[in-house]
Amino acid sequence: MHLSHPRRRSAAWTAVAVTAAALLTAPLSAAASPLPSGSAGPSAKVDSALSSAVADGGEATFFVVLKDQADLSAAKGERGHAAKARAAFKELRAHAADSQKSLTSFLDKEKVGHQDFWIANAVQIKGDAALVAKLAKRSDVARIVKEQHYELDDVEASGSKVEAATADDADADAEWGISDIRADEVWSQYKDRGEGIVIANVDSGVQYDHPDLVANYRGNNGDGSFTHDYNWYDPTGQCGTEGVPCDNNGHGTHTMGTMAGANGIGVAPGATWIAAKGCESRSCSDGALLASGQWILAPTDHTGRNPRPELAPNIVNNSWGGGNTTFYQDIIEAWNSAGIFEAFAAGNAGNGTTCSTTEAPGAQAPAYGVGAYDSTGRIASFSGFGPSLVDGSMKPNISAPGVNVRSAWPGSSYNTINGTSMATPHVAGAVALLWAAAPSLIGDIAKTRALLDQGARNVDDTHCGGTADANNVWGEGKLDVLASVQKAPQEAANVTGKVTDGSTGERLTDITVKVTNGSDTRTVTTGSDGGYRLALLPGTYTFTFSGYGYRDSELTGVELVDDQKLTQDVALTAVPQHAVTGTVLDVTGKPLSKATVAVTGTPVAAVTSRADGTFTLPKVAEGSYTLDVTPTAPVLCNGIAAAPLTVDGDETTTVRLPERTDAFGNSCAPAAYSWIKGTDKVALSGDEDARTISLPFWVSLYGVDYNSASVTTNGLVNFMAPRLGDYENTALPATDKPDGIAAPFWDDLTLDNKSSVQTATTGKAGQRRFAIVWNNAALVSDNSRVTFEAVFDEATGDVTFQYKTVPGKGSGATVGIENQTGTDALQYSFDQAVLTDGSAIRIAQGAK
Repeated sequence: MHLSHPRRRSAAWTAVAVTAAALLTAPLSAAASPLPSGSAGPSAKVDSALSSAVADGGEATFFVVLKDQADLSAAKGERGHAAKARAAFKELRAHAADSQKSLTSFLDKEKVGHQDFWIANAVQIKGDAALVAKLAKRSDVARIVKEQHYELDDVEASGSKVEAATADDADADAEWGISDIRADEVWSQYKDRGEGIVIANVDSGVQYDHPDLVANYRGNNGDGSFTHDYNWYDPTGQCGTEGVPCDNNGHGTHTMGTMAGANGIGVAPGATWIAAKGCESRSCSDGALLASGQWILAPTDHTGRNPRPELAPNIVNNSWGGGNTTFYQDIIEAWNSAGIFEAFAAGNAGNGTTCSTTEAPGAQAPAYGVGAYDSTGRIASFSGFGPSLVDGSMKPNISAPGVNVRSAWPGSSYNTINGTSMATPHVAGAVALLWAAAPSLIGDIAKTRALLDQGARNVDDTHCGGTADANNVWGEGKLDVLASVQKAPQEAANVTGKVTDGSTGERLTDITVKVTNGSDTRTVTTGSDGGYRLALLPGTYTFTFSGYGYRDSELTGVELVDDQKLTQDVALTAVPQHAVTGTVLDVTGKPLSKATVAVTGTPVAAVTSRADGTFTLPKVAEGSYTLDVTPTAPVLCNGIAAAPLTVDGDETTTVRLPERTDAFGNSCAPAAYSWIKGTDKVALSGDEDARTISLPFWVSLYGVDYNSASVTTNGLVNFMAPRLGDYENTALPATDKPDGIAAPFWDDLTLDNKSSVQTATTGKAGQRRFAIVWNNAALVSDNSRVTFEAVFDEATGDVTFQYKTVPGKGSGATVGIENQTGTDALQYSFDQAVLTDGSAIRIAQGAK
């Protein structure tokens, strides 16, 4: 019997999360175990957790790690942050594309979805024991490991939340940890708060508009608007599809506050910050961490496309870990080769006495692991001790304040909590101070670690091995950033200045000061007093001053020498403002109402297009801008327009929205309706039924070619495998199966004696069209009937969805396509009444 309501989900698709208690604690080589009984192939490559997960017919998400690794020596030899990051990115991506080609071709032929990573040369797959056995036989595979989830510190409040201040108070008392590491003395003695250094975290997200963090978020345009592309990344999907930062845990906001927060909570409040949400909420999956690791090295827009390694941060904080890791050490090596300093929590598995309790990745030799101590100078009871069980290295590397640490919290609040997670951002922030004071150290990981070690205050505790100077309880000792800065090279020139309005003399805030020397760029913004500061190496520089409402001012050929003190004041000229009007057209060229029109990077208030598509913006200052036009739901095939706008007088413009695309580059647009009648019946009937059919020509979906597909009663074409129980349609993309689908009308449908599914092929070879037609399928919800089809085009590779009769305008259906791993999709609609009788939608193939 078929139950129509409520919608159901099969328990077979529920993913099993791996907690820290279940993670491996032995090195990978020791974790391998035989495959399940009846499987064939080498066993040394397969970890025991995966073998257990796929036993008895089970499926699991796992990673195939390839033997061949990129040579990053050339990147390490490059000069300058941008050059190092570009070289590392280029080598890693090219090497992965070449070395993964044979494996991904095999997976495509097997109809196995996969997500490919270049930073660790690994491929993510979901499959069973038979697939694992086949992969284990491959000579190019180093190991096969089950996906793990790593824990964030438990959030144990030591005090109460309080409301945050609403403005930056430079004279606010420093928190105890800031004073203990003597960061406040660096501020006063060196006038150094981390200016010109970009810091990041891989964490649970960040409340970007927290009063103590909003001013130095790199996505802050300084005028009330924000640009999140290249400054924020959410591979977890927890923050929605709009690309706006969020923090659904609090942990990430807290760690960012300790690194770069204002009002005395942050070590380097002058540093600029960006963030990647590598942790879904309480834990962090391998897949999200790998994606975040790639983004740190080569930030992208919100779709994950158009990477720009020159925008990589200088420093990245990682306050997470647990058990053993699969291959995160590969990411650490990649970051280091690009000159990105990383800091990792050593873990909270300690009990105050037991040795070898540090947790990976902080417990692995390539990582700079951080332990925690309290305000009385005692090691925290939870702080992990070495030596490392992973590789025997001394851990932690250093220790920092981690008990009763007060920092930012979502809701514009503060919270006081404990953990090595709280200690680690003290170290990341300290590196920002060190690099801002001694720019010759930027990107030099070895020298920077050495200076942190040399500056640390020794603590003699050798009960876990080591010496009074360096041991497995404290590492090199207690972090002392002032001592490290004092030991650092002192050759930098110090440039300071004020930026004012040339007519009124008013000091200007949020003016961008960009300083370039060859390919390297340092950027700061003016503070509330119109002032800025940068420490720069000797050389020849170009200074560019820019801000909304003012003409850019450029100073070229500025020569700086060792230990020079230069005051560079600038007066900017205000520009006239003009009216801007226009019309918004949809993808078909028709006027579009309710679209949001905004001048990116300006304080000009966004407006909404009227019923006839027209809009009028407030006065806009002369200059060159981007006019962003965003459609209001239902979005359908309307993309977001980013149109150039040059204002040198009153302007009138017309903006036609482009076709909407997914990350792969597939696009959609309304099409001419041209119904193809079915001729050959598919043996489908009843409620939950599926049949695999042969395709008359190769059909491509997300770059993979198929000559067969499964057709289901519920309006799906599934290229991966026959799949029953797909009656509950979801928004796309979704990580739950089914994946690798074309969904002309995915809903809970049934086929009775009035219904049928047919196919038809038209045209000559090379120009054929193949239609899969659902005739009079009954909606389980109300027994109304729908007739629709999916048409595949041999010549163009396009797929067209056509609708002959659609009850309720498709208000309960999902329409679109999704890739083979459920990570990318082009969704036309989900539970929206937007389909009409006699209409068609064309989805054109893209190429990432």
